[in-house]
Amino acid sequence: MPVTALYAGLLAVLFVYLAARVIQLRREGRIAVGDGGNALLLRRMRVHANFAEYVPLALILMALAESLNTWAWLLHIFGVALLAGRISHAYGVSQLHERYVFRTTGMAITFTVIMTTALACIAGAWRAGAGF
Repeated sequence: MPVTALYAGLLAVLFVYLAARVIQLRREGRIAVGDGGNALLLRRMRVHANFAEYVPLALILMALAESLNTWAWLLHIFGVALLAGRISHAYGVSQLHERYVFRTTGMAITFTVIMTTALACIAGAWRAGAGF
């Protein structure tokens, strides 16, 4: 599954970057657990957690769609969109004065990728004769 592997790798780099931003602020503020009342740390924590909540499902769906012979060009569209959506969301939520357009755009793209990859899986399973 080379297409999904490419985007899983790129998204993993973004995941580690988001985690490092949380760790950096924890060290600077000497905050071991929770957010310590630091609004910026809370935002960074939520960006990282939101990524962890949505990206695994999207990548699983992409991998399944790829295993069902979904066109590579379509999988690349899913991957680029997911990466762009996650960057947009991270940027929007990371701002102390939140930029809602980036947050909502990022989530809309993420949900669109999840739904379209789910449809690709359903179509691929149908084509493969998934017991119907």
